[in-house]
Amino acid sequence: MQKANRLLLAAVALLGTSAVFAQSSVTLYGRVNTSVERQKVGDDSRTVMQNNSSRFGFKGTEDLGGGLKAGFQLESGFNSDDGAGSGWTHNAGTGLNFARQSEVNLSGGFGMIRLGNFTPESYYATADYVSMHNHDTGTSSDAFYYDPVWFGGLSTKNKIGYRTPSLGGFTLDASVNLHEQTSGGKNGYDLAANYNIGALNLGAGYSQVDDNKQLGLRALYTMGQFVVGGYYQRNDQDVLGTRNNYRVALAYMMGASEFHVNVGRAAKWENLADSSATQWTLAYNYNLSKRTKAYAFYTKVDNKSGADYMTGAAGADFSSFAVGVRHNF
Repeated sequence: MQKANRLLLAAVALLGTSAVFAQSSVTLYGRVNTSVERQKVGDDSRTVMQNNSSRFGFKGTEDLGGGLKAGFQLESGFNSDDGAGSGWTHNAGTGLNFARQSEVNLSGGFGMIRLGNFTPESYYATADYVSMHNHDTGTSSDAFYYDPVWFGGLSTKNKIGYRTPSLGGFTLDASVNLHEQTSGGKNGYDLAANYNIGALNLGAGYSQVDDNKQLGLRALYTMGQFVVGGYYQRNDQDVLGTRNNYRVALAYMMGASEFHVNVGRAAKWENLADSSATQWTLAYNYNLSKRTKAYAFYTKVDNKSGADYMTGAAGADFSSFAVGVRHNF
């Protein structure tokens, strides 16, 4: 009898443990994206293997009851061409770390409160949303998008954020970056709005660090197999002055094939002569499965004599012809 009771108690304990586990979940996810490219910077050409923002991460949620949930997300970049751990450009991290994202959050009927390190939502609401052919990664990424929260020294770190629940297809994100200096530090602010109404998707983003500001507006429309979108951005930088930037993207989906073209134009900075530039990209993707695609693209950045987009050398142009494979897991 005692043995039977012990077995019964063990079974009850096991069932209780399973119930607890059922309320929590942790997911491993990531992307490996690698291409072989013939790149040209000015008059110099080279053949390279290119990592295109490969990454992996962990995310999870716990049901706290009463509609309240706790969540987290940790994300790290790595170089798919040589296997080395990599930080993230805007965060200036090195090695294997969680500089891409490290946040904890609470969500419920009130929306979501976020704490930690995460990308400005104004970027996702504008430039990233229309970068369809390779998810704004690698050498064909948007060369002209400018965000003072990234480039103003705050990056994605030390953030407090709030996201509203969906209100008839409308969501709003707001966050503040804490500069964490003993004196003279400036906080950064970021706002993003998204509104989805059937085939039409609209977005807007605003960022500010001290006197550096940016405002972006975005639209994307789906018409059967065609998708057309674009965004406009206005920058106000304390040294360079003002600048306008825009991009138009078009995609045609035909079975497993995707055909993409996009064109971006950065007008000159107010206080920097001959600093305008144009970027255009032609791309073809073939979906081998829902998670894996092979692709090819050609991208070119034409810099005026005072512009150095993608090259770091004023007046030097950039181009790349690439073939690659992207796998999501």
